[in-house]
Formats: sequence, C-alpha cells, structure tokens
Amino acid sequence: MVEGPDAIGEIIVRGHNVMKGYYNRPEATAEVMRDGWFHTGDLARRDADGWLYVVDRTKDLIIRGGFNVYPREIEEVLLTHPAVSMAAVIGVPHDSHGEEVKACVVLTPEAELSQQDLISWCKQEMASYKYPRLIEFVDALPTNATGKILKRELRTGLRA
Repeated sequence: MVEGPDAIGEIIVRGHNVMKGYYNRPEATAEVMRDGWFHTGDLARRDADGWLYVVDRTKDLIIRGGFNVYPREIEEVLLTHPAVSMAAVIGVPHDSHGEEVKACVVLTPEAELSQQDLISWCKQEMASYKYPRLIEFVDALPTNATGKILKRELRTGLRA
C-alpha cells in the first residue's frame, strides 16, 4: 500500500470487467492475478487531488545502489538536450550497485556530441544516483509496429 500524495506504487485493479487470465498461460496469469487483483505492471503516483499519473513500468524500473531510478524520467530529461533525437534508458548488471543506468541515444542529424559530454550534461541535470554512467550512441532504437521502443531487445542485443 502506497501512503501519501506523490508516493509511487503499482496500479492494481479488480472487478467483473477485468480479465480472468491469459489464455493457456497459467504461470503468466499467476504472476499478475493475486487474491483477485490484477497487477498491471504500471507504476503511478497519485496527487493530492486523487489524479493518477503513470510514471513507468515495473519491468523497466532500475534499482541502482538501493535507489529506484525510473527510466522514463531520465529519458524525458535526455530529450531536452538539443543533440538528442531519441533515447531509451535501461538497467545493466553492475557488480557493486546491482544495476547501472545506461542510455541508448540517437543523435539529431549533424550533431556532434561525445559520450563524456552527454554524461557531464546529465550530471548537471539529474540527481547523482540517476544520471547514466553508460551512454551508447545508436543509429536507431528497435521498435514494434506501433512505434514502441523494445527495451528487451536493448537489454539483450547491445553491449553493456
């Protein structure tokens, strides 16, 4: 249970209109259906007026040195840099921190920016536990037919 306004927690729902489970996938159903509640995997915060704001997905959450890092927040900041066209943030394994923050970045045409320059900029724009220590410049990010970035492909297909 999440306490107080602006605390972040997972959205869970139940009711007659909620699915009963995944077809022929009992293990997947058991993961999301618990005690009659459907765990959506969406992380949200509720403001003082009761409005919900989705902030990320539980699968994407990065835990770096005990701190929760929400990739969507980092991506939104990266996109404010004039040389950044697209960005996707993922967690990669790290020996002492558990996970490290890595940004996969597509630069705007004609942009010239080094990894260290972008890291230094991020350091000024974000909390010390949030900024990406690893930057990989890519020509394009993998997407599905609707344009959603496929982070699972970034986790398996790119170097750490």
